[in-house]
Amino acid sequence: MIHRWSIARRLFVAHLLFMLALTAIVGTATFIDARDHAYDEAGRRMSGLATAIADNPFVLQAAESADPSAVLQPYALEVMGDADADFITIMAPDRTRWTHPSDEQLGKPYIGSIDAALQGQVFTEITAGTLGPSVRTIAPVQDTAGNVKALVSAGVTVHSVDIALSGRLPALLAIALALLAGGSVASWLLGRYLRNVTRGWGPEQLAQLFAYYESVLHSVREGVILIDIKGRVVMYNDQAAELLGLAQRGTDGDPVRPPSLADLPLAASLKGLFESGRTAHDEIHLTESGILVVNQSPAVGPGSPAGRQRPAVFGTVATIRDRTEIESLGSELETMRTLSDALRAQTHEHANRLHTIVSLMELGRSGEALDFATKDLELSQQLTDEMVSSIDEPVLSALIMGKAAQAHERGVELALRAFGSTLLDGLAVQDLVTILGNLLDNAIDAAADAATPKRVELTVDSRMAGLEITVHDTGPGIDPESVDDVFRHGYSTKPAGRFGRGLGLALVRQAVHRLGGTMNITNEGGARFNVILPPAATGRRPEEKQ
Repeated sequence: MIHRWSIARRLFVAHLLFMLALTAIVGTATFIDARDHAYDEAGRRMSGLATAIADNPFVLQAAESADPSAVLQPYALEVMGDADADFITIMAPDRTRWTHPSDEQLGKPYIGSIDAALQGQVFTEITAGTLGPSVRTIAPVQDTAGNVKALVSAGVTVHSVDIALSGRLPALLAIALALLAGGSVASWLLGRYLRNVTRGWGPEQLAQLFAYYESVLHSVREGVILIDIKGRVVMYNDQAAELLGLAQRGTDGDPVRPPSLADLPLAASLKGLFESGRTAHDEIHLTESGILVVNQSPAVGPGSPAGRQRPAVFGTVATIRDRTEIESLGSELETMRTLSDALRAQTHEHANRLHTIVSLMELGRSGEALDFATKDLELSQQLTDEMVSSIDEPVLSALIMGKAAQAHERGVELALRAFGSTLLDGLAVQDLVTILGNLLDNAIDAAADAATPKRVELTVDSRMAGLEITVHDTGPGIDPESVDDVFRHGYSTKPAGRFGRGLGLALVRQAVHRLGGTMNITNEGGARFNVILPPAATGRRPEEKQ
């Protein structure tokens, strides 16, 4: 049954039992201390009373008289009433009582210890007498020579002390009840808080839930990162560590000191999103290693049942998906579309030229038809030969031929200059297509929208170590104030298209940085993009020159 109790109920019961035990212990200790204090106070009062009577010269004179009882009994009864004492016994050194509250006890021996008093000492004891247990003090009555002539015993019964102590019991009981009530209220408030926080679950259920949570967190293929309201990373799974380039973090990490966002090597755009805490849906962010799609939403706690209190926000939860392969496939698809458009344009041109040749032959101008066909073949072959002879890399050659046909269809001339060997075994074809394809697309778009001459110049130079690619168009150029923004994802000077804008140059920068290269932009009669890839990216050694 206890296993079904929530943490709040268990804590309430345990705290209540603890408060009961604490109240009992404290109450008992307080009562014992008060009783001892009452006895000590009674002893001090009786000690003062007995000493005062023993020091009175009247008592010494009466002790030396023929009938001490006749003189001292009235005196003792009067002082006993004034001092609120239960008895005052004045006796001879041989224990014979001269005074007593009961006349029947006069002349009888005193019950109790007097040895110390006979030695001239004043002492207090708790012992039983004719009136029952009492707190009494015995003091000697001495003459000028120090001889003990009589003894004085003054005391109060234990019953009288207990009656005085019982007057304090209501206050002690009230303190104990207040302590118990305060502890119970504190336990109830703490239990209510824990019930809201833990949603009424027990520790076994929470342990099971945590095990499920850990399993799900580390088994999902999406990256998951949890950030609190102070910008500290509470938890992230293995996939998030791989996508964000973070160190693997096990379940034994320190929950008290989680790392801060500022201490993690995150991309600027991702760090800004996580620090803002805003809601995000399928936002694309570029990192040094890939393209990520991020969703982010606040982590909201449970609200009050009656809706009197807004739910607490504990931070944000972000999920991360890798879109690098999809974008790579998209780039390859775009390249294939470019080649397809080029083939379509060439088919259209070929059909026009074929119709021209057929018409010339129908008009009986066979010679002119032959010359037209020969010149058209020489022109096509010359373009193909130039591409093949200038570019050794087949994928690069096919890409440029496709872009040249696309540019020709849009009225733009694409000029190519190649220096050195462009057969780059060490360079990934995907990165090459990403860099060159996006640069040419932007250059052709800019030149097509500009005034005549509409021209794009592509220079590929591999004579030195590494590879240098330069794309120069005759378009309007780039605003110097926007040079730093053109590589930012989402920035574009073109209207939004079907697939969005502002991704091409961002992908170019990502690929260049991934290869360890550099990239810069200048405005020299149009935009001029210059990319330099180091020897490590091309698979060449610095001493290898063409």
